[in-house]
Amino acid sequence: MKAALKRALFALLGKAPEPVVLVAGHGPHEEEMRRLVRNVPVLAVPLPDGGAGEAWLALRRAARGRRVALCAARVDDRRALLAALAAFPFRVLAFNSRLERHHVHWREPAASLLFLAGVPRDRIFLRPRWLAPWKRDRSVLPREWRPQGGRGFRAGRPRVAVVSPYLPWPQAHGGAIRIANLLEKCSEQFDIVLFGFEDAQTPDDYGRMRRICAFVYAADKPRWREPRWSTLLPPEACEFYSPELDAGLRRLMQEHGVTLLQAEYTQMARYRPDILVEHDVTWDLFAQVHARRRSLASWWDLWRWRRFERKALQAARRIVVMSAKDAALAGVPDKTVIIPNGVDLARFRPAPEPAGGTPELLFVGSFRHFPNVRAFLFLLGEVWPRLAGRRLRLTVVAGPQPELYWTPRPLDDRIALLGYVADVQPLYERATLVLIPTVVSAGTNLKALEAMASQRAIVSTPSGVAGLGLVHGESVWLAESADEFAAGILRLLEDAPLRQRLAAAARRYAELHYGWEAIACRQMDLWRELLGGQRKE
Repeated sequence: MKAALKRALFALLGKAPEPVVLVAGHGPHEEEMRRLVRNVPVLAVPLPDGGAGEAWLALRRAARGRRVALCAARVDDRRALLAALAAFPFRVLAFNSRLERHHVHWREPAASLLFLAGVPRDRIFLRPRWLAPWKRDRSVLPREWRPQGGRGFRAGRPRVAVVSPYLPWPQAHGGAIRIANLLEKCSEQFDIVLFGFEDAQTPDDYGRMRRICAFVYAADKPRWREPRWSTLLPPEACEFYSPELDAGLRRLMQEHGVTLLQAEYTQMARYRPDILVEHDVTWDLFAQVHARRRSLASWWDLWRWRRFERKALQAARRIVVMSAKDAALAGVPDKTVIIPNGVDLARFRPAPEPAGGTPELLFVGSFRHFPNVRAFLFLLGEVWPRLAGRRLRLTVVAGPQPELYWTPRPLDDRIALLGYVADVQPLYERATLVLIPTVVSAGTNLKALEAMASQRAIVSTPSGVAGLGLVHGESVWLAESADEFAAGILRLLEDAPLRQRLAAAARRYAELHYGWEAIACRQMDLWRELLGGQRKE
């Protein structure tokens, strides 16, 4: 009886009684929609060229005589999304680039607007602990260091503990490369106890660490579930700290007879290290972001980092920075030591440029470090359109799981976006030019040193090679704006002698100043100074 009444009612309305799902345009959301509603017909509606009005008309025609339960549209296809919202105001299921979905509805106006603005769905419904203590989806921070083995202590060797938010293998980003190389060189004369947070390490990665460290301890990767704006301390300083880990670290240091602690990265300052390694002066990064954005959110990030970092710089016995610029920014000259980044000159070696074929451009930068995402967006959105129609290929090495740190979008066929690459050296060999389009930066960039050692010409913004001592037109090509950056790329591609001259000068400069052996000696001298002059017996 109920089914008969239903059929009669929809017959009066001139519609079929069974529901249907419309999909605005083609794309991955169509396949996902079919997977989600296997028992309901899914109709993909191709949208004609033109504006949102033409797309709206196509959707309304497709809906004629049908009972539309939902209309699926992509957030990044604004024309289709606007047409769907106009045609079916409360029945739009929006998909972002990660294929997360949200029912756009007036009953959840804030959530709907945030989702349409590009905020990941799992962040939309976060509430700080102080505002919603009853909420179940809370941060999970590790509470213990798990032993992972090591080669043990050797008689007479001085002992040092190092704590880092990232274990140095795999070498998925510049900071890991620096830590790994310095630990490897310094372990010849020191016994090192390493503390770090796990992040997809393999047995081979732990094998490398055991061979160079006396003991290795790992904590689980934190699951931080507080809104970024909600903490007085910077979120990263909260994410990698727990009182239980702090107490456990001190207990293990005492058991092993270790009195000197070095912390890598500013956010680890809560572990009260003797030596704080500032891979970059972090508040300087946020000052650059705030100068560009001038928003309340950027001011809040800057205020928190500046307050936290200044206290950390005062508390540590010694501060390690990457460049003279960062030493000046730190503002504590009496205890600041410059130990620059380096490069493996044997691994990254000169190779002949590829002969003929399509010119290869290379950008290397893990997206987990937000300045690299900003650099890529500048390259993609402002520089690349100025190279339209040129015979080029661009390879981007974005590090592990880049989709977690930016909103993926369809890319030009000339662009290849790679995730984690275990060995980038062959990519430098294939490259004609290396691009460093950094718009906000601090510290010094290891990718610049790798390009220099590989004898490849670099086109960079000034901040991309800051602190390295390179000179425009002699060992690097510098460009401030998108126009200048694109013009620099074309100039060097067309002028092979200039390109090769810059590359050769950069390699010579790397050989003179940036080998890891000499840099490791500075690190060991600092450890010996704070340990009271202990030396290898």
